[in-house]
Amino acid sequence: MAANETQGPPRDQQSLLPDYPQMILDAIDALNEKAGSNKSTIAKHIESTHSDLPAAHATVLSHHLNKMKNGGQIVMVKNNYMRPDPNAPPKRGRGRPPKPKTPLPPGAVVSPPRPRGRPPKDPSASPKPKTPVSTGRPRGRPPKIAKATPAIAPPPPGVKRGRGRPPKV
Repeated sequence: MAANETQGPPRDQQSLLPDYPQMILDAIDALNEKAGSNKSTIAKHIESTHSDLPAAHATVLSHHLNKMKNGGQIVMVKNNYMRPDPNAPPKRGRGRPPKPKTPLPPGAVVSPPRPRGRPPKDPSASPKPKTPVSTGRPRGRPPKIAKATPAIAPPPPGVKRGRGRPPKV
């Protein structure tokens, strides 16, 4: 197989089609609906005006609609796409806005911000002498003291005990 066959439509067919963002904006302008145009009406308009579309037209259209929506070229309101209002304020990002920075006087030198984390130890500094805190007792739990227990006398030879717990009386 040749390299041109795996890359999609031939070059002359691609050059006849305008790029998808331009086709989408033309379709939105041509439909001129007050509440905007949904994806299916945009797709039908593009199909009616351009006969030589690629086989994956629906997928490519969805990709470019999402890309244009995220880029701010079109606005989506209730599943309808429309051009953004030029008088509308710019969309604010998520989260708290940053504090306004006060301007520095001219000639002021800005020091770089402190690095994160614990500062490194100074290798030229002499080590501190360790002063042990002594209370007179060793550290930790004291050892168990062994009890001196008397030897248990064996039971009388005539009584035999059974295994397990004795029955309640």
